[in-house]
Amino acid sequence: MGWRERFRQVTMLALGLLALPCLATPDALTDAWRPFRAVWFDNLTVADGLPHSTVTSLVQDASGVVWMGTFGGLVRYDGSQLREFGEQPDAPDGLTDAYVRCMAALANGNLLLGTNAGGLVEFDAATNRFHRFPIGAGGTSDDKIFALASDRAQGWWVVTDAGTDHLSGDGRIERVPEGPGSRPEFPARSFSALQDEAGNLWIGNDRGLFRRAAGQASFVRVHAPDPRVDAVIGDRIWSMFRDAAGRTWFGSGESGSVYLDRKGEWHFVEGISGSASITGRRTIRSIVDAPDGDVWFASDGAGVAVWNPATGHARLLSHDASVPSTIPGNITRALMRDRSGNIWVATELGAARHDTRATGIFTVPPSPFQAFGLSDPDVHTVFVDPRGRIWLGLGTGHIDVLDVGAGSMRHLRVPGDQGQRDVQAFAVAPDGAILVGSQGIARIDPDTLQVYPGQVPMLDGEIILSMAREGDQLLAGTYDGLFGVDLGAGHAPYAATNLSNETVRDITRMDGQWWLSTINGISVWPDGEPDFFTLRHDPAQADSLPQNYIGSLAMDSRRRLWVSTYGGIAWVDRWTPKGPWHFRHLGLAEGLASAKVDAVLVDRRNRAWASLAHGLARVDPDDFKVTNFGARDGLRVASYEHRSAATGPHGELLFGGLGGLTVVLPDAPPAREGAEGITVTGVLQDGNEMPYGLLPGDGGSITVDSDSRSLRVDFGLLDYGVAGETRYAYRLEGFDATWVEVARGNPAAAVYTNLPGGNFTLQLRAVTVGGASRTIDASVTLAVAPRWFESWWARLLMVIALLGTVLGLSALRTMFLRRRARVLQHEVDARTRDLQVANEQLDRLAGTDELTGAFNRRRFLDLAGRAVADAQVNDKPLSMVLIDLDNFKVVNDTYGHLAGDAVIRAAMDLTARLCRGSDLVGRYGGEELIICLPGTEAEGAFQLTERIRQAMAERTVMDGGRSITVTASAGIAVWRHGESLNGMLRRADNALYAAKHAGRNRTEIDEG
Repeated sequence: MGWRERFRQVTMLALGLLALPCLATPDALTDAWRPFRAVWFDNLTVADGLPHSTVTSLVQDASGVVWMGTFGGLVRYDGSQLREFGEQPDAPDGLTDAYVRCMAALANGNLLLGTNAGGLVEFDAATNRFHRFPIGAGGTSDDKIFALASDRAQGWWVVTDAGTDHLSGDGRIERVPEGPGSRPEFPARSFSALQDEAGNLWIGNDRGLFRRAAGQASFVRVHAPDPRVDAVIGDRIWSMFRDAAGRTWFGSGESGSVYLDRKGEWHFVEGISGSASITGRRTIRSIVDAPDGDVWFASDGAGVAVWNPATGHARLLSHDASVPSTIPGNITRALMRDRSGNIWVATELGAARHDTRATGIFTVPPSPFQAFGLSDPDVHTVFVDPRGRIWLGLGTGHIDVLDVGAGSMRHLRVPGDQGQRDVQAFAVAPDGAILVGSQGIARIDPDTLQVYPGQVPMLDGEIILSMAREGDQLLAGTYDGLFGVDLGAGHAPYAATNLSNETVRDITRMDGQWWLSTINGISVWPDGEPDFFTLRHDPAQADSLPQNYIGSLAMDSRRRLWVSTYGGIAWVDRWTPKGPWHFRHLGLAEGLASAKVDAVLVDRRNRAWASLAHGLARVDPDDFKVTNFGARDGLRVASYEHRSAATGPHGELLFGGLGGLTVVLPDAPPAREGAEGITVTGVLQDGNEMPYGLLPGDGGSITVDSDSRSLRVDFGLLDYGVAGETRYAYRLEGFDATWVEVARGNPAAAVYTNLPGGNFTLQLRAVTVGGASRTIDASVTLAVAPRWFESWWARLLMVIALLGTVLGLSALRTMFLRRRARVLQHEVDARTRDLQVANEQLDRLAGTDELTGAFNRRRFLDLAGRAVADAQVNDKPLSMVLIDLDNFKVVNDTYGHLAGDAVIRAAMDLTARLCRGSDLVGRYGGEELIICLPGTEAEGAFQLTERIRQAMAERTVMDGGRSITVTASAGIAVWRHGESLNGMLRRADNALYAAKHAGRNRTEIDEG
């Protein structure tokens, strides 16, 4: 190494050390990652029940329920259910216009609604009906209402197309005198209003910004000394907002937004202000601030702009068709921050909600259209180089390089044939170059990032799974074993023998030893020894590894060794080079959400973090308590890649998965949990809805009259977290023996029919899932009026009649008959049980494939026929996949039929593991597998089939010490309306034939 290279490395190290204090705090590290962090939205569209795709306004009422105005009516949303109020222009107490432009929540639970052509309306929560205010004399100036703003007393400013009105607390409406519309120089058409703490009233008008100072009678046109600001406030002013920092924002029609600070000084904000802002000349319809201090701007066509006051950086959140977590549309009309801190966005394609509570876990997603989107969805490996850059090995030769300190991302790709395989390993060469393992080894210049393939010619045909280097020695793990390369002696590879398995997934240097993770245990190679020795699971030894499929290893500062396996997390309490190594382990019984652990990392507090088949888990180093994390904590990657993990340059933990990179800031505060309790959101008695204003709170009561015996009580935790990660249950004391769990995905509702008379206590429960899980309870009293036959006198008559009947029977005959009945009943029960057991066993055997344990052809076709019928009735998508193992006859001829059976079983096991629980998987015959995917379109079916096909191609089946690898071809048919099951099967078979004809090991979709 020359002096220039040494000087460069020392300089880079010094700069890195100087940068460390800047990222020492969790907040600084969070800010550094901010450009890469995806702003994740959960969307609500017409597919979820919205009456119209265009959402125009948002508000949260006094009870915490969210209301949405749309082009098609008013919608009430309690987190799981939508209730629509459509237009009823002919009904005296109905909604006058389906287009709800603006809304305001009143303290008594009512809502004020400004419509496009129906004037001002108030929703009465005591009756669930609407009160209409007059238009014209004694009413609003116009029937088009643009905005509603509080007067900070007991009234509201009503901004209309023909002037501004004031609605007092007693319901009187008066025209605002000397305001816009009252004089020729003040055009009537206004769009927004705001009254500040000092009592000044601001009106956003068609000709600019107007203000009436507190105590004054007249409005004046507002000007700013900065001509750039003056141009903005001279434009049409569509929105106003006072943020938590005291800034008053004004959003214009074509010139962006500016703000006035507490001192009365105007500010032009780069990226947000002026016609050259990131929103272009789009109208700023709404403004809101987030809990982290960011300010959000809804634009009419460019999406949502977000400005960070700490950095001055502005970015745009827009719809990205390649990322389902973005906002559904770029025409955004309203923003709202609810009491839990969620930010809601009203768009022309539905409503979107962003949960701001999770800051310590987030995702860097794939996207070809975003500046910080990954170039491929699958992150196969994560690596951090000496400069602190993060290298991501992606699918088909793609490599992304993240420099968090510089706020940059570079996309690279291995050229040639090596770029056709996934990048699964990185290492640093002695000269600082980055070595890349795909199908062979490539080299990347650390300065220019130029990629040079084929650096070790004798390994060009090998799929590199792992790499590690010490000195000039490079070890490369492959499907064919371990190869050693002397980088200083002409790249001459040598192969290691005596491994526990030839598939070497990970290589770790451990105090004079190499530890190799394989799919059949750990091979340990001490320095100076010619052979390996193996650590495996031994059922007879409680301190052996829990399972032989090994992922990554990590050592904490206590010299506790952590190992990820497909049987849980294993650890050695005090690791020493000479052993012995006694493993303990954590699995499902100890609280892990899944025992299939892909990778393990250790943070600076010695806590072990593990990526699971689904989700992340954290293990406390003192009491080994397991905490599972989910979407409420910011976790958005569905599943993770085996051993794809690394510790970042500043202590962040990085986990690669199918769908992006998960970043964990372990020292960041946990996701905030709100103070919301359980709220009763609806009550129906015999189908009759209780008005929302009369719904009981915690400890309240519901009276059920004697004619009503059908009762439904809807309830929910109105923090609007991820619905699937809140579990609900209820119990009616004195009626239910245990808690009744609400099925996942169903609305939280307690349903009862034929309730007896009496007083009961209905207990309601919500349990949140994740790192800050909590249990919330509430209760409501049910007073059920008795029916006539439940009255005391009716019961007395029945008792007397029963006693007379009993006395009229012979005691001896009664005893005889009862005894005989018991004997006969015992015989019937015994025979019935035997018959049920026999029938269940026969049904199971008749529908199960003997070799694989999956559905056989007959049972599969029966279930698939039902799925087709369900798709026909409910107009749901459905896909069918036929998979055929390529050249399977060669397997049987070469290795024998028993080996062929093992291959089929392995293929079925892999297919079943990659499918969802709702999918149907069966053996169609011979080496053919079949999958039915309810609710899945062509794209989803193709992605799943490709994952199965690629996994089969990469999997090795061991039989008698021999490795067998097979590929598969697949054909997909997507159900067409009215098509029969046989028609789908024929088209899937045609697609399969096309895949075979096109060269095998591929997937085709029948589009004929």
